[in-house]
Amino acid sequence: MPVEFILFALVLAGVALFHRHTMRIALNGAIVIAVYKIIWSPFRSGPGLAGFALHLQHEWVILVNLLLLLLGFALLADLFEKSKVPAALPKYLPDDWKGGFVLLILVFVLSSFLDNIAAAMIGGAVAHTVFRGKVHIGYLAAIVAASNGGGAGSVVGDTTTTMMWIAGVQPFEVLEGFIGSGAALLVFGIPAALQQQRHSPIQKDAEAGVRIDTVRVAIVAFILVAAIVVNITINTRFTAISDHFPFLGAAVCLAIGLCALLRAPDWSLLPGAFKGSVFLLSLVLCASMMPVERLPLASWQTALGLGFLSAVFDNIPLTALALKQGGYDWGFLAYAVGFGGSMIWFGSSAGVALTNMYPEGRSVGQWLRHGWPIALGYVVGYFVMLATIGFHPGSVLKGSIPGAG
Repeated sequence: MPVEFILFALVLAGVALFHRHTMRIALNGAIVIAVYKIIWSPFRSGPGLAGFALHLQHEWVILVNLLLLLLGFALLADLFEKSKVPAALPKYLPDDWKGGFVLLILVFVLSSFLDNIAAAMIGGAVAHTVFRGKVHIGYLAAIVAASNGGGAGSVVGDTTTTMMWIAGVQPFEVLEGFIGSGAALLVFGIPAALQQQRHSPIQKDAEAGVRIDTVRVAIVAFILVAAIVVNITINTRFTAISDHFPFLGAAVCLAIGLCALLRAPDWSLLPGAFKGSVFLLSLVLCASMMPVERLPLASWQTALGLGFLSAVFDNIPLTALALKQGGYDWGFLAYAVGFGGSMIWFGSSAGVALTNMYPEGRSVGQWLRHGWPIALGYVVGYFVMLATIGFHPGSVLKGSIPGAG
């Protein structure tokens, strides 16, 4: 086994065991792995410092995009909560456990056309209000799973599905991912809603005299629309430059900056969000330096395994390798790598973003203990897809290697 994998495994073990020191563990792990590769193990781009520089040149857009999105959506979630829309929602949500389940459905739907980070943060902001700040870890995991599930069938709902779209996968090929994620939502959503209702019942009535700040609502809508428009425009008309600049993250931050003239965001949230972002970026960088040159032969079994792997290994390089290899049913792959990361809190950017808001969620043990229906939902959803539509290799993409194993 390559030494890089051993080092990465130690980083993940450290994150799991010492969840109060996750940022330092991940950052130091990335530094150690980088130094090891510079001295002893060449990068794919070349040996030594020059190879590391070329590697960063290839990865910087993904890293900066994630950083800007995590920071921007942290401010957006706060703006949304202060708009008082969440405080008015109890008037429309059911008064029992079904209210929590409906909220998960709303997060799922939002993520189908928004970035999954934004959907998770908005869901977290609403939950903080309607459950009076007492949100169960199992329900936090369910919010992350709903946001990842909603993005799994849409080419604008998740970074991995957007990568497939850029590579030439047609949107309708990814759409079938909703079959699996919809089934999974029923499996994990109902237990999570019941769990949350026992922990802290949903607020039955809206607060007296709630006045919605329409300016803040308009700002949130403007930021989200800007993100959607930029994402679609870049990936349909300017695909040649999409890998050379963090357009989506820059668009979100620019929109927030423009709107600050009307309602200033709570800038004090940025240091905390930045620490969580450094943690995720360090893990993404660690994963990108692993000597994974190809995956096993494309099959439904391999795709199923990639879902479990994506809970601990960044799904962006996994998706890139699968696209290069070819031979996958892209809907199955989208569901696996998109939803699979929900099984552990740091397995997806949505999970890291939400635990910036709820630090108590940064416990692998508690996440697995209370969020176990997510793993069950993943397996059930996958086999529902297999039974209803079957695994059929999709488009042969430019640059793919048919039959590679």
